[in-house]
Amino acid sequence: MVDATFEKVTTSEKPLYGPRKLLLCGFPAVAQPKFETVLDMVGLGNVSKIWVSDDQGDMALSALLQLPDNSGASVLSNLPRAIVVAGISQNELISLMTVCKKAGMMNALWATLTPVSENWSILQLLEELAAERNAMTGKS
Repeated sequence: MVDATFEKVTTSEKPLYGPRKLLLCGFPAVAQPKFETVLDMVGLGNVSKIWVSDDQGDMALSALLQLPDNSGASVLSNLPRAIVVAGISQNELISLMTVCKKAGMMNALWATLTPVSENWSILQLLEELAAERNAMTGKS
């Protein structure tokens, strides 16, 4: 795996890398409509969503992003809770993160699609994100 680096999100209207889509992991069927409400609140209700299921763990992010909107909706997912964003602006990402926090949403791993990560499987990305979180919080 090629090492990725953490980059700080800044305020900008410039779109992030990739198609305007969200990859969503670890959202049980009952939480999906609640998250869609949050998306509506921040003006992202029209962004395509892919609800990643357990059996898609080995798929590359680029392949997952090719799936049709709302793929995997209502399918059980035991993956870690994660939100991978692509194609939205940094300002939209900041708004989404802020509303998720204020709404008391279960803690999630966050990532933006990059030219490096788009070739990773979703499980590779989730492992990298968990390792980064542990390093930042001092956990082993």
